[in-house]
Amino acid sequence: MLAECELVLTGKVVLTDRVIEDGYVALIGGRIVAIGSGDAPKAKQTINYKNDYILPGAIDAQVHSRSQKDQEGFAWSTRSAAAGGVTTIVDMPYDDGDLICNAERLSLKAEEAKRECRVDFALYGTCHPEEGAAKVQEMVEAGACSFKFSTFGTHPERFPRIPPHTMYECFAEIAKFGLAAGVHNENHEMVTHMSGQIQAQGITDYTAHGLSRPAITETLAMAEIYEIGAVTGCSAHVVHCSVGRGYDMCAAYRQQGFDTTIEACVHYLTLNEEEHVAKLGGKAKINPPIRPKAEVEKLWAHLAAGNVTLVSTDHVSWSENRKTDPNMLKNSSGVPGLEVLYGLLLKGLHERGLPFTWAARLLAKNPAEHFRLSHRKGAIEIGKDADIVVMRHAPYRYKAGESGHNVVDWSPYEGMELPYRPVATYVRGELVFKDGDVIAEPGNGDYITPLTAKIEKA
Repeated sequence: MLAECELVLTGKVVLTDRVIEDGYVALIGGRIVAIGSGDAPKAKQTINYKNDYILPGAIDAQVHSRSQKDQEGFAWSTRSAAAGGVTTIVDMPYDDGDLICNAERLSLKAEEAKRECRVDFALYGTCHPEEGAAKVQEMVEAGACSFKFSTFGTHPERFPRIPPHTMYECFAEIAKFGLAAGVHNENHEMVTHMSGQIQAQGITDYTAHGLSRPAITETLAMAEIYEIGAVTGCSAHVVHCSVGRGYDMCAAYRQQGFDTTIEACVHYLTLNEEEHVAKLGGKAKINPPIRPKAEVEKLWAHLAAGNVTLVSTDHVSWSENRKTDPNMLKNSSGVPGLEVLYGLLLKGLHERGLPFTWAARLLAKNPAEHFRLSHRKGAIEIGKDADIVVMRHAPYRYKAGESGHNVVDWSPYEGMELPYRPVATYVRGELVFKDGDVIAEPGNGDYITPLTAKIEKA
């Protein structure tokens, strides 16, 4: 018989396969102990959310909290996360002045994150191009949930290109531990060549970025990534894809029996070149670029067909002066999005008549499985951490500077009408956000590490 629960939440409970209209979720000790419909178990506290949706907290698979020194940091990124229903962030290893490429750096970052994070966090590791796979095992032992590489060199030290032979070596080593390797998918030689042509022609307006990185720059890189994964047996993940052809490629490799996955950042599902990049310029500059409207619709078709593994933000809060140069190519690449990840995805699902169960899979279940965190995270399911967001149908226009939960007051989503908004966020059963206010203080977050990584080498 179930003991008296500490907390019961009632409302429309969204599971990965169905929505329980008259549902409840019961919590004890920060874990989910019962899920059902109708009469809820007795509890010390019951909160009736009526017609609101009770969804699993999001795991944002791609966050850059420290890409700009002294700009955002974990205290701010996880404040935005809590306000947006993101209960775990997975932070990238490309910190300004500190490539996270060994156990010492990973452990130091984890200690700093523990002091600053308001929600839970997991960490990517990476490899230095001159060291190859030498530090993979020690980073696995330090808790890395995945490894990140790039086929394009943004910066030789902070964000280096990993050439194919080195990536092959790293994938082979990572495969021994059962983790995935995620890769930024742009072919370095093609981008360098195309960018040079655009600059030589004097093109500097909003079209310059897309022209400098056409679709083939992505798909060439993806062929390299997936082939290396196929040969080494490593789980091969593309961390963002803006073109429909890339999802065709991932699905084809999966049909051949290979463990390939693919991520659609929410901006590729929301923004398009003709409308948003034309208007926003540098504030919509992202790598890979935002594509034309026709390409956006291809991505939604792939999502509906089950060909999208994860949806994330690729969140980075550059200071505004790094996003407003009239020359499109001179702006930093990336945008903030943690506060509106859930709202934007639900908007898209709502407009296309797709069930909210897709959000439960794409924002929670699939990321948890991908990062080997599903022993604790990823679903409204008995035994899992009680990571929950409550979304209410209460349309509003998003204004990044008004909430007080973002380190910057600009956003490419500024002024968009969102039909659903978060009204409560729970991390391990603890209320961290309520009715517009972030309650959690820095230091509230747990470091979540994989359970299934095989430390002993095969």
